[in-house]
Amino acid sequence: MTDVDADRPPLRLRLYAALGKEPEWSQMTADELRALQLAVNRKRASPLARVITGRMDSGADAEWQDLALPGRLLPVRVYRPIRRRLEQTDRVFPLVLHVHGGGFVGTAAQSDWVNSHLAARLPAVVISVEHRLLAPDTPLSEAVDDGWEALEHVLGAAEQWGIDADRVAVFGESTGGLIAALSAIRARDAGHAVRAQVLANPCLDVASAMSEWPSYSRYADNPTLTTGQMEMFLRLAVPPGADAAALSPLRLEDLSGLAAALIIVPTYDPISDQGRRYAERLQAAGTAVQLGEYPGATHAFLSMPTLVPQAMRARTDVTEFLRRRLNERPTP
Repeated sequence: MTDVDADRPPLRLRLYAALGKEPEWSQMTADELRALQLAVNRKRASPLARVITGRMDSGADAEWQDLALPGRLLPVRVYRPIRRRLEQTDRVFPLVLHVHGGGFVGTAAQSDWVNSHLAARLPAVVISVEHRLLAPDTPLSEAVDDGWEALEHVLGAAEQWGIDADRVAVFGESTGGLIAALSAIRARDAGHAVRAQVLANPCLDVASAMSEWPSYSRYADNPTLTTGQMEMFLRLAVPPGADAAALSPLRLEDLSGLAAALIIVPTYDPISDQGRRYAERLQAAGTAVQLGEYPGATHAFLSMPTLVPQAMRARTDVTEFLRRRLNERPTP
Protein backbone atom coordinates (compact mmCIF):
# COMPACT_ATOMS: atom_id res chain seq x y z
CA MET A 1 0.00 0.00 0.00
CA THR A 2 1.47 3.37 -1.00
CA ASP A 3 1.50 6.62 0.95
CA VAL A 4 -1.12 8.13 -1.37
CA ASP A 5 -3.51 5.19 -1.16
CA ALA A 6 -7.12 6.41 -0.87
CA ASP A 7 -7.58 4.35 2.29
CA ARG A 8 -4.50 5.54 4.12
CA PRO A 9 -3.26 9.07 4.89
CA PRO A 10 0.37 10.11 4.34
CA LEU A 11 2.91 8.57 6.73
CA ARG A 12 4.14 11.96 7.97
CA LEU A 13 0.62 12.89 9.03
CA ARG A 14 0.04 9.55 10.75
CA LEU A 15 3.23 10.02 12.76
CA TYR A 16 2.31 13.61 13.62
CA ALA A 17 -1.18 12.60 14.78
CA ALA A 18 0.25 9.79 16.91
CA LEU A 19 2.18 12.36 18.96
CA GLY A 20 -0.96 14.10 20.16
CA LYS A 21 -3.66 13.14 22.63
CA GLU A 22 -7.28 13.82 21.78
CA PRO A 23 -9.24 15.74 24.43
CA GLU A 24 -12.38 14.33 26.04
CA TRP A 25 -14.71 16.29 23.80
CA SER A 26 -17.93 15.11 25.43
CA GLN A 27 -16.73 16.27 28.87
CA MET A 28 -15.32 19.65 27.84
CA THR A 29 -16.65 22.70 29.71
CA ALA A 30 -17.11 26.17 28.22
CA ASP A 31 -14.01 27.43 30.05
CA GLU A 32 -11.95 24.48 28.84
CA LEU A 33 -13.12 25.10 25.28
CA ARG A 34 -12.11 28.75 25.48
CA ALA A 35 -8.67 27.78 26.80
CA LEU A 36 -8.34 25.25 23.98
CA GLN A 37 -9.29 27.85 21.36
CA LEU A 38 -6.67 30.30 22.63
CA ALA A 39 -3.93 27.67 22.84
CA VAL A 40 -4.62 26.12 19.42
CA ASN A 41 -4.91 29.44 17.60
CA ARG A 42 -1.80 30.84 19.26
CA LYS A 43 0.08 27.79 18.03
CA ARG A 44 -1.38 27.94 14.50
CA ALA A 45 -0.48 31.62 14.14
CA SER A 46 3.08 31.23 15.42
CA PRO A 47 6.15 31.30 13.14
CA LEU A 48 7.00 27.76 14.24
CA ALA A 49 3.65 26.51 12.90
CA ARG A 50 4.79 27.30 9.36
CA VAL A 51 6.75 24.04 9.48
CA ILE A 52 3.31 22.44 9.09
CA THR A 53 1.05 25.14 7.66
CA GLY A 54 3.52 26.36 4.99
CA ARG A 55 5.31 29.61 4.34
CA MET A 56 3.91 32.82 2.91
CA ASP A 57 4.40 33.42 -0.80
CA SER A 58 7.11 36.06 -1.24
CA GLY A 59 4.96 37.84 -3.82
CA ALA A 60 2.32 38.88 -1.29
CA ASP A 61 2.05 40.47 2.11
CA ALA A 62 -0.57 40.12 4.82
CA GLU A 63 -1.97 42.31 7.57
CA TRP A 64 -4.79 42.21 10.08
CA GLN A 65 -7.61 44.73 9.78
CA ASP A 66 -11.01 45.18 11.42
CA LEU A 67 -14.31 45.48 9.59
CA ALA A 68 -16.89 47.69 11.29
CA LEU A 69 -20.01 45.54 11.09
CA PRO A 70 -23.30 46.21 12.88
CA GLY A 71 -22.67 45.87 16.60
CA ARG A 72 -19.14 44.49 16.34
CA LEU A 73 -15.68 44.68 14.87
CA LEU A 74 -14.73 41.65 12.79
CA PRO A 75 -11.02 40.88 12.29
CA VAL A 76 -9.94 39.91 8.79
CA ARG A 77 -6.55 38.96 7.41
CA VAL A 78 -5.89 40.80 4.16
CA TYR A 79 -3.45 39.49 1.55
CA ARG A 80 -2.33 41.72 -1.29
CA PRO A 81 0.13 41.25 -4.14
CA ILE A 82 3.32 43.22 -3.67
CA ARG A 83 2.75 46.02 -6.15
CA ARG A 84 6.39 46.68 -7.00
CA ARG A 85 6.46 43.26 -8.65
CA LEU A 86 3.51 44.05 -10.91
CA GLU A 87 3.68 45.89 -14.19
CA GLN A 88 0.72 48.08 -13.21
CA THR A 89 0.65 49.80 -9.83
CA ASP A 90 -2.74 51.50 -9.99
CA ARG A 91 -4.95 48.58 -11.02
CA VAL A 92 -7.86 47.11 -9.13
CA PHE A 93 -7.87 43.42 -8.33
CA PRO A 94 -10.40 40.65 -8.11
CA LEU A 95 -11.62 39.75 -4.63
CA VAL A 96 -11.39 36.32 -3.06
CA LEU A 97 -13.25 36.15 0.24
CA HIS A 98 -11.85 33.23 2.23
CA VAL A 99 -13.21 31.52 5.35
CA HIS A 100 -10.89 29.28 7.37
CA GLY A 101 -11.79 25.87 8.74
CA GLY A 102 -11.97 24.55 12.26
CA GLY A 103 -15.42 25.46 13.49
CA PHE A 104 -14.76 25.75 17.22
CA VAL A 105 -11.03 26.40 16.68
CA GLY A 106 -9.16 27.99 13.79
CA THR A 107 -7.68 31.25 12.59
CA ALA A 108 -7.11 32.92 9.25
CA ALA A 109 -3.35 32.74 9.83
CA GLN A 110 -3.39 28.96 9.39
CA SER A 111 -4.24 29.56 5.71
CA ASP A 112 -1.37 31.97 4.91
CA TRP A 113 0.23 29.45 2.55
CA VAL A 114 -2.69 29.14 0.15
CA ASN A 115 -4.06 32.67 0.50
CA SER A 116 -0.76 34.48 -0.05
CA HIS A 117 -0.22 32.32 -3.14
CA LEU A 118 -3.62 33.30 -4.54
CA ALA A 119 -2.96 36.98 -3.83
CA ALA A 120 0.41 36.86 -5.57
CA ARG A 121 -0.36 34.55 -8.47
CA LEU A 122 -3.87 35.47 -9.59
CA PRO A 123 -3.20 38.34 -8.59
CA ALA A 124 -6.05 39.29 -6.23
CA VAL A 125 -6.97 40.82 -2.92
CA VAL A 126 -7.73 37.91 -0.59
CA ILE A 127 -9.66 38.70 2.58
CA SER A 128 -9.86 35.89 5.13
CA VAL A 129 -12.61 36.19 7.73
CA GLU A 130 -11.75 35.58 11.38
CA HIS A 131 -15.31 34.52 12.13
CA ARG A 132 -16.69 33.94 15.59
CA LEU A 133 -15.74 30.46 16.76
CA LEU A 134 -18.44 28.04 17.81
CA ALA A 135 -19.07 27.92 21.55
CA PRO A 136 -22.02 27.30 23.87
CA ASP A 137 -23.09 30.93 23.37
CA THR A 138 -21.97 31.22 19.72
CA PRO A 139 -23.88 28.97 17.32
CA LEU A 140 -23.02 28.35 13.70
CA SER A 141 -25.56 30.94 12.52
CA GLU A 142 -23.33 33.72 13.91
CA ALA A 143 -20.26 32.46 12.05
CA VAL A 144 -22.38 32.27 8.88
CA ASP A 145 -23.46 35.89 9.40
CA ASP A 146 -19.81 36.93 9.78
CA GLY A 147 -18.94 35.48 6.38
CA TRP A 148 -21.88 37.01 4.59
CA GLU A 149 -21.70 40.43 6.25
CA ALA A 150 -17.97 40.65 5.56
CA LEU A 151 -18.65 40.03 1.88
CA GLU A 152 -21.41 42.64 1.78
CA HIS A 153 -19.27 45.17 3.61
CA VAL A 154 -16.29 44.80 1.28
CA LEU A 155 -18.43 44.89 -1.86
CA GLY A 156 -20.05 48.06 -0.60
CA ALA A 157 -16.63 49.70 -0.30
CA ALA A 158 -14.98 48.20 -3.37
CA GLU A 159 -13.10 51.37 -4.34
CA GLN A 160 -11.66 51.72 -0.83
CA TRP A 161 -10.42 48.13 -0.93
CA GLY A 162 -9.05 48.41 -4.47
CA ILE A 163 -11.18 45.56 -5.77
CA ASP A 164 -13.31 44.96 -8.83
CA ALA A 165 -16.80 44.18 -7.48
CA ASP A 166 -17.63 42.38 -10.74
CA ARG A 167 -14.84 39.81 -10.21
CA VAL A 168 -15.55 38.11 -6.91
CA ALA A 169 -15.08 34.59 -5.57
CA VAL A 170 -15.74 32.92 -2.23
CA PHE A 171 -13.46 30.20 -0.88
CA GLY A 172 -13.96 28.17 2.27
CA GLU A 173 -12.45 25.16 4.00
CA SER A 174 -14.38 22.67 6.17
CA THR A 175 -16.78 24.78 8.29
CA GLY A 176 -15.59 27.69 6.18
CA GLY A 177 -16.81 25.75 3.14
CA LEU A 178 -20.31 25.75 4.60
CA ILE A 179 -20.07 29.48 5.30
CA ALA A 180 -18.75 30.16 1.79
CA ALA A 181 -21.48 28.05 0.19
CA LEU A 182 -24.20 29.90 2.10
CA SER A 183 -22.55 33.23 1.22
CA ALA A 184 -22.71 32.29 -2.47
CA ILE A 185 -26.42 31.52 -2.07
CA ARG A 186 -27.10 34.79 -0.25
CA ALA A 187 -25.11 36.67 -2.87
CA ARG A 188 -27.30 35.19 -5.59
CA ASP A 189 -30.42 36.25 -3.71
CA ALA A 190 -29.03 39.77 -3.18
CA GLY A 191 -27.99 40.18 -6.81
CA HIS A 192 -24.24 40.26 -6.22
CA ALA A 193 -22.14 39.02 -9.15
CA VAL A 194 -20.10 36.28 -7.45
CA ARG A 195 -18.33 34.39 -10.23
CA ALA A 196 -16.84 31.42 -8.42
CA GLN A 197 -16.98 29.38 -5.25
CA VAL A 198 -14.28 27.02 -4.01
CA LEU A 199 -15.32 24.59 -1.31
CA ALA A 200 -12.50 22.54 0.21
CA ASN A 201 -13.41 19.45 2.28
CA PRO A 202 -16.69 21.24 3.04
CA CYS A 203 -19.17 20.37 5.75
CA LEU A 204 -22.50 20.97 4.02
CA ASP A 205 -25.10 19.20 6.13
CA VAL A 206 -25.63 19.78 9.87
CA ALA A 207 -29.25 18.63 9.79
CA SER A 208 -28.72 14.88 9.51
CA ALA A 209 -26.98 12.25 11.56
CA MET A 210 -23.42 11.94 10.32
CA SER A 211 -23.84 8.16 10.33
CA GLU A 212 -26.10 8.55 7.28
CA TRP A 213 -22.98 9.24 5.21
CA PRO A 214 -20.94 6.09 4.37
CA SER A 215 -17.66 8.02 4.43
CA TYR A 216 -18.28 8.99 8.06
CA SER A 217 -18.10 5.38 9.21
CA ARG A 218 -15.40 4.35 6.77
CA TYR A 219 -12.97 7.10 7.81
CA ALA A 220 -13.93 7.44 11.46
CA ASP A 221 -10.26 7.13 12.48
CA ASN A 222 -9.21 10.13 10.37
CA PRO A 223 -6.20 11.77 12.06
CA THR A 224 -7.43 15.32 11.33
CA LEU A 225 -11.18 15.00 11.95
CA THR A 226 -12.31 12.45 14.50
CA THR A 227 -15.86 11.46 15.31
CA GLY A 228 -15.41 13.09 18.72
CA GLN A 229 -14.51 16.40 17.10
CA MET A 230 -17.44 16.13 14.71
CA GLU A 231 -19.90 15.43 17.51
CA MET A 232 -18.55 18.44 19.42
CA PHE A 233 -18.92 20.58 16.31
CA LEU A 234 -22.55 19.56 15.77
CA ARG A 235 -23.41 20.06 19.42
CA LEU A 236 -22.10 23.64 19.32
CA ALA A 237 -23.27 24.45 15.79
CA VAL A 238 -26.93 23.60 16.18
CA PRO A 239 -28.25 24.19 19.71
CA PRO A 240 -31.82 23.13 20.57
CA GLY A 241 -34.34 25.19 18.63
CA ALA A 242 -31.95 26.16 15.82
CA ASP A 243 -32.99 25.57 12.21
CA ALA A 244 -30.33 23.12 11.13
CA ALA A 245 -31.75 22.73 7.61
CA ALA A 246 -31.37 26.46 6.93
CA LEU A 247 -27.67 26.12 7.78
CA SER A 248 -27.18 23.11 5.51
CA PRO A 249 -26.57 23.92 1.83
CA LEU A 250 -27.28 20.29 0.95
CA ARG A 251 -30.78 20.65 2.45
CA LEU A 252 -31.77 23.79 0.55
CA GLU A 253 -34.21 23.30 -2.31
CA ASP A 254 -33.13 26.01 -4.75
CA LEU A 255 -29.50 25.69 -5.84
CA SER A 256 -30.03 27.26 -9.27
CA GLY A 257 -28.22 30.33 -10.54
CA LEU A 258 -25.17 29.92 -8.34
CA ALA A 259 -21.54 30.75 -9.06
CA ALA A 260 -19.43 28.11 -10.79
CA ALA A 261 -17.99 25.74 -8.21
CA LEU A 262 -14.77 23.86 -7.56
CA ILE A 263 -15.32 21.26 -4.85
CA ILE A 264 -12.18 19.77 -3.35
CA VAL A 265 -12.62 16.32 -1.82
CA PRO A 266 -9.79 14.63 0.08
CA THR A 267 -10.73 10.98 -0.11
CA TYR A 268 -9.64 10.08 3.44
CA ASP A 269 -12.24 12.29 5.10
CA PRO A 270 -15.35 11.42 7.12
CA ILE A 271 -17.37 14.10 5.32
CA SER A 272 -16.07 13.48 1.79
CA ASP A 273 -19.49 12.18 0.70
CA GLN A 274 -21.03 15.57 1.45
CA GLY A 275 -18.78 17.29 -1.08
CA ARG A 276 -19.55 14.70 -3.72
CA ARG A 277 -23.29 14.95 -3.15
CA TYR A 278 -23.24 18.75 -3.29
CA ALA A 279 -21.40 18.61 -6.61
CA GLU A 280 -24.16 16.36 -7.94
CA ARG A 281 -26.88 18.69 -6.71
CA LEU A 282 -25.23 21.81 -8.13
CA GLN A 283 -24.75 20.13 -11.48
CA ALA A 284 -28.39 19.01 -11.53
CA ALA A 285 -29.40 22.63 -10.85
CA GLY A 286 -27.43 23.83 -13.87
CA THR A 287 -24.33 25.14 -12.13
CA ALA A 288 -20.92 24.53 -13.69
CA VAL A 289 -19.08 22.21 -11.29
CA GLN A 290 -15.54 20.87 -11.16
CA LEU A 291 -15.04 18.06 -8.64
CA GLY A 292 -11.46 17.42 -7.61
CA GLU A 293 -10.64 14.28 -5.61
CA TYR A 294 -7.26 13.85 -3.94
CA PRO A 295 -6.51 10.19 -3.09
CA GLY A 296 -5.06 9.68 0.37
CA ALA A 297 -5.45 13.32 1.38
CA THR A 298 -7.09 13.97 4.73
CA HIS A 299 -9.53 16.52 6.04
CA ALA A 300 -8.03 20.05 6.28
CA PHE A 301 -5.05 19.08 4.12
CA LEU A 302 -4.77 22.54 2.54
CA SER A 303 -3.67 23.83 5.94
CA MET A 304 -0.93 21.18 6.26
CA PRO A 305 1.02 21.25 2.99
CA THR A 306 4.27 19.95 4.46
CA LEU A 307 2.51 16.89 5.91
CA VAL A 308 0.11 16.17 3.05
CA PRO A 309 1.84 16.55 -0.34
CA GLN A 310 -1.47 16.49 -2.26
CA ALA A 311 -2.02 20.05 -0.99
CA MET A 312 0.37 21.35 -3.66
CA ARG A 313 -1.74 19.97 -6.51
CA ALA A 314 -4.93 21.21 -4.87
CA ARG A 315 -3.50 24.71 -4.53
CA THR A 316 -2.60 24.69 -8.23
CA ASP A 317 -6.11 23.53 -9.10
CA VAL A 318 -7.67 26.30 -7.00
CA THR A 319 -5.43 28.93 -8.59
CA GLU A 320 -6.15 27.82 -12.14
CA PHE A 321 -9.89 27.56 -11.52
CA LEU A 322 -10.09 31.04 -10.00
CA ARG A 323 -7.87 32.59 -12.64
CA ARG A 324 -10.10 31.21 -15.36
CA ARG A 325 -13.37 32.19 -13.71
CA LEU A 326 -12.31 35.63 -12.51
CA ASN A 327 -10.76 36.65 -15.81
CA GLU A 328 -13.36 35.31 -18.25
CA ARG A 329 -15.65 37.77 -20.02
CA PRO A 330 -19.20 37.71 -18.65
CA THR A 331 -21.81 36.30 -21.01
CA PRO A 332 -23.96 39.17 -22.40
